[in-house]
Amino acid sequence: MASLERNNRILLDLVQQPGNNLCADCGAPDPDWASYTLGVFVCLNCSGMHRNLPSVSKMKSIRLDHWEDSLVEFMQERGNSAAKAIYEKCIPVFYYQPQQNDCAVLRDQWIHAKYEREEFTGENMYFQKVYSAGNCPKIILTTTKNSKGKDNKQFLKCTFLLSQKDFTLRYFKEDSKVPKAVISMKDLNAVFQPEKIGHANGLQICYVEDERSRNLFVYHENGQVIVSFFNAIRATRLAYLLKKNPSLQEKDLIHQLTTHCLKEGYMEKTGPTQREPFKKRWFTLCSLNRKLLYFKSPLDATELGSVFIGTESHGYSVSESSSRSTRGGRWRCGIMLETPERQFVFMCEQEQEQDEWIVAFKKVISQPMTPEDYANEANLRRGK
Repeated sequence: MASLERNNRILLDLVQQPGNNLCADCGAPDPDWASYTLGVFVCLNCSGMHRNLPSVSKMKSIRLDHWEDSLVEFMQERGNSAAKAIYEKCIPVFYYQPQQNDCAVLRDQWIHAKYEREEFTGENMYFQKVYSAGNCPKIILTTTKNSKGKDNKQFLKCTFLLSQKDFTLRYFKEDSKVPKAVISMKDLNAVFQPEKIGHANGLQICYVEDERSRNLFVYHENGQVIVSFFNAIRATRLAYLLKKNPSLQEKDLIHQLTTHCLKEGYMEKTGPTQREPFKKRWFTLCSLNRKLLYFKSPLDATELGSVFIGTESHGYSVSESSSRSTRGGRWRCGIMLETPERQFVFMCEQEQEQDEWIVAFKKVISQPMTPEDYANEANLRRGK
């Protein structure tokens, strides 16, 4: 019993040391599980993923399980920092390293890549060549839309071809040799959206065509395939940005490889005169391009419209609205967005949603505008 208590005490002390006090795989605080074959401390969620690698990683609770002296000694010798020096020695700069709030497939494949396939030890360069080859055809599934733009809720197999030669992503329906679309890396963004798409491996690809934002919603049954495809897109986009900005270094461009929206969800909106009926729309707000996009539904392929959001000094502001109009609207938590051209009125269903949207709008408004932002604002005005 004395040995058991002593070992548990040692482990609890180890897990509070710098490096060990965060999950080795997702960075979650206060991990309370450990892989006694790899020598890393991990959180509960990541421990479940480690159990899918029984030949590589074996788990114990640092609080509830019995620890033999030899296992405790190994944990003392290894720990998260020492393990990272081995398993994360050569991570490509474009490779997405998931955090605790990222979706399960990203975290699961990160763990498989690190420990099972040992992709980043520097001893096996095959996987890095695959990611950065820029010629990565994959068969995945994508939504189709009919001519009227309504979702027919069917997923069909398509072939995707990624190329660093011309910095494009092409996709082909079924056996067609003519691409359905040739997508430039200039405005392409890929982000996992499993809840929206309704599949654990769901990926949303956004791009701009004819000055309008378009979406592709895709998935693959194999988690490794879809995550590899996602990282290959990031590698190709990084190559494009480096060519476009030769004076910048890779580290300066990482934040542009994947853009997560600040806020998305349903609101009701009215028209320019504020006399039109309120209609329910799906909104997405992105801080990188300072655009509020709206769609009829979350899985629409093409935006219905967009609103550029500048800074307060340029005439943009947001506040609560006390409007109680019943022009076809059901919701009563109002938001007033002021722009130089017009006043937008939105309605949220709950006060919490209203508060979250206002915070998100204020975050964008508070950000200084870049030269590219000014160009985007001018293009949007010309388009109207």
